[in-house]
Formats: sequence, structure tokens, C-alpha cells
Amino acid sequence: MKFTARTILPLIPLTLLAGSLGCNRKVGPPNDQDELMRPENVASFDRLYKQNCSACHGENGFGGPALDLANPNYQALVDDGSLRRWITSGMPGTQMPAFGESSGGFLTPQQVDVLVAGMRARWEHEDHPAAEMPPYSSSAVGNVERGQDSFRANCSSCHQQGQQRITDASYLALVSDQSLRTIVIAGRPDLGQPDWKQVRHGQPLTDQDVSDVIAYLHSLRSDTPGQPYPEASIKR
Repeated sequence: MKFTARTILPLIPLTLLAGSLGCNRKVGPPNDQDELMRPENVASFDRLYKQNCSACHGENGFGGPALDLANPNYQALVDDGSLRRWITSGMPGTQMPAFGESSGGFLTPQQVDVLVAGMRARWEHEDHPAAEMPPYSSSAVGNVERGQDSFRANCSSCHQQGQQRITDASYLALVSDQSLRTIVIAGRPDLGQPDWKQVRHGQPLTDQDVSDVIAYLHSLRSDTPGQPYPEASIKR
């Protein structure tokens, strides 16, 4: 069969069109982990978590500078609504930024739901019932004096010196009361921090106990953390 310019020329646009349709795809079945797509269309938990969460919370939900999301106690303690709220709007009083579109971030509500559902599927354990724990948030009014006594008896041996000193105003400026309450209850097993059942041998902390400790720590906060301003300063 002899090809002429007249027969070949009409085929060139079709060839170019067919080639361009697959230029952004790898050979083989599509893979949401690697596929080039618009950010709002990503629906993979692994991909969303790696891009938005792993730097602070650890590649596998633990071992990062922020709260370990893979902690079964934390997953039992926190409710879905709170997880969505912190991811979407950030957590006031901490370094946790907002990721939701409604708060200036890039994640859609559907992607936030994917993250929450993925955390539950990966890290929630049925043998850690929330009913046994003090509540995530509480209306109990903490007592500073009792909290100080409890802190000295149960916490100061680890948290009153060196890098573990959490009574320093500079540290307290980076963490909210809710975050402190969460850590006291859920612990930080990735750092060796005991939970509410382990911190006081044979006598788990109650809701009131936790509220008292948080009230004491709150009383140590400073309006000017890290800055020893003199009482009299030069006016500008």
C-alpha cells in the first residue's frame, strides 16, 4: 500500500490529539498517590495526610513535634466534630494553622472528612473506650491551689527542669489549655508521657483533677512570654 502526502496529512492532527490525551499519565492503571490532578480533587487519605499533616504530627501519626494523632487514647478522647474544627479552622493558642477553604486554607470540606475518616480507620481502637476517660472538654472550674499541689505531687519530677519544663511561660505561649488538657488525659506515648491512668499509681485522674492542673498551668501564663520587660520602659 502506497502512502501519499494527501493520505498522511489528515492523520497528523488525530495522532497529536491522541498523544496529548495521555501526556500527564503514567503507564498502567491510575494511582491517586501519584496521579497529576487538581489539589481539590485529591481524595486519598495517604496523600492528603502526607501533604498537610505529617510534618508536624509524624509520618505515621506519631514521632512529630505536635500531638501524636495515632495515640489510641487521643482517638478515643476527641470527637469527630472537634477534629473537623481544628483541621478546618486551626486551634487557637497553638501553632496549628487552618487548612480549610472557609478559613483561608486549601482543603475542601470533603477532604477534611477524608482525613477524619482515615484517622479513625487507621488509629482508632475499640479497647480504648472514651467512657472511662475524663471528658475532652469540661465545664468543671479548676482550682489553682489544688492544681499546684497535684502538679507537684504527680508531674514536677519530670516537668520542672530542662527541656521538659512545661511551667515556663514561653512554652505555655505555644500551647492552649485544651491542648494541655488533651495531653494530660491521653498522654504522649511516643515521648514517654503517661496518660491519666498512669500518672498517679492506682488512682486515675478525675475530670476535676485534670481541670485543677490546667487551671494551675494557666495561672503561669504571661502576656509577654520570653520578654522580661522592665516595669518602666522608654516611651516611643
